[in-house]
Amino acid sequence: MPRCGRIRSFLREYRESPRLEKLSFIAPFIILLIEIILLAHAINLREAYVILLTSILVAVSIVEIMLVTLEIHKEYQRRNFDKILAIKVDDFIIESKEKNVKKIVEGFITRYPEYENNRDEIYHTTCQILETHKEEELERKLIEDLNKFINRNKKMNVDQIVKTFINKNQKYKNYRAKIYEITCRLKGIKIG
Repeated sequence: MPRCGRIRSFLREYRESPRLEKLSFIAPFIILLIEIILLAHAINLREAYVILLTSILVAVSIVEIMLVTLEIHKEYQRRNFDKILAIKVDDFIIESKEKNVKKIVEGFITRYPEYENNRDEIYHTTCQILETHKEEELERKLIEDLNKFINRNKKMNVDQIVKTFINKNQKYKNYRAKIYEITCRLKGIKIG
């Protein structure tokens, strides 16, 4: 492993970057290699005009590699920032038990003033986390209600349970597939 901290951190960033970014980083090196070969050939032929043009292309390729490296670094920092922000906002929401987005954002910024300039990101992250919490609560309630229903209607098969349960609980009508999956799991039936 390289001893230089910057190289190690770049390799970590490169390893964690998406495949498309990795591929976009390889192409400039291939082009640079071809240009260096052309430059060496032009030097052997002693053609000043070709040497000048290929030297310019080599310089452009080096700048391109630096720009791609910078882009990978910025994207890594953004992803890392988003992860840390999501964890902090989620912990804050759980701790405060607040459901109002504006109050959550204001309270979060009061507690973490270093995020004052990131109000939009906090707002969007808060909305996503509240939506996730809402879905988790709905699923927990669905499992609880479905379990009670199955215990009262043990003789029904899975299709009858799903149909009857949805007819009696219209708030779950958009979750037919989830109800079917949970019913099979609760009755000990393997799917697919």
